[in-house]
Amino acid sequence: MVNIKHVILSGGVGSRLWPLSRKTKPKQYLDLFSGKSLFQLCVERNEFLNPQLVVVGNCDNFQLSRDILTKLNIDNYQEVIEAMPKNTAPAIAFAAYISNPDDILLVTPSDHLIENQDFYHESVYRAIELAKNDNLVTFGIVPSRAETAYGYIEANGEEVVRFTEKPARELAEEFMKSGSFLWNSGMFCFKASTYLNELKKHQPELIIAVENALESMKEGFLEKYTNSLIPSISVDYAIIEKSDNIVVIPSKFKWSDMGSFDALAEHLSEKNEIQLDDNGNFTIGSNRFVSFIGVSNVILVETPDAILVLDKGSSQDVKGLFEKLDREESILIK
Repeated sequence: MVNIKHVILSGGVGSRLWPLSRKTKPKQYLDLFSGKSLFQLCVERNEFLNPQLVVVGNCDNFQLSRDILTKLNIDNYQEVIEAMPKNTAPAIAFAAYISNPDDILLVTPSDHLIENQDFYHESVYRAIELAKNDNLVTFGIVPSRAETAYGYIEANGEEVVRFTEKPARELAEEFMKSGSFLWNSGMFCFKASTYLNELKKHQPELIIAVENALESMKEGFLEKYTNSLIPSISVDYAIIEKSDNIVVIPSKFKWSDMGSFDALAEHLSEKNEIQLDDNGNFTIGSNRFVSFIGVSNVILVETPDAILVLDKGSSQDVKGLFEKLDREESILIK
């Protein structure tokens, strides 16, 4: 019988949703979705598999994950807690090393929003079948618009033709017209051994650093020094875009990485949880009366210690502000 593990990657800080998202409570833990967080929805969404749960997080947010799992009456899970985040390739390697070689790992970021469960189940079951045959499986989302904030996968059925990083608007529109491109979701499925073998082939130095860090791990916590020596690299750059063993599942479920206020606003407005005025302006987090005069497509975000005002078209630029505040060691991102 195949053993399925659901690997939740929860180490992101959600910098594009500042000031709502902070280092100590990033976007995946905010109860913005009918009283639930993205982390909780991620756990619940995959319960149909009855999987073993592995949570890879960091020292700033592991307790938030634990609290949600306690609320869900889940106490049988594994966790790896990084002293410092090192991106997705090492995070997945931690989960693979603490698994049996033939375990099937369903790897999902904790900050994605997925709807259309029937389509989702269909894609996951197909991914598991392909993973059994030693494939690295990624999920490609059938695009609904010419989005420039996502990477793309050119596909011929389940065959991967090529990967393309976030394209300019004109190229994204060409991708949409062609009908052969999918959004790169950042979700994966493979055997633990398949992943580690590919990592050894393409990133041998990373493997050594991960092994050293795991040797000094105590009760799920990675030691700071050995953790610091691990190269920071995404799984896409590390192996997915290099491997000859990659396949893609063209998936029809509705998907968003909730990576901007545009994406958040689109979802919340569809659910009637925020109200846009006649010119597309709206507020998030403010309990005060706000009126927009002479402007359109403006977002006002309020927290007790910060107010952010931005044009919808500039949503992706919030990350730059977060990084500036981080360099200044501002308490506003803590």
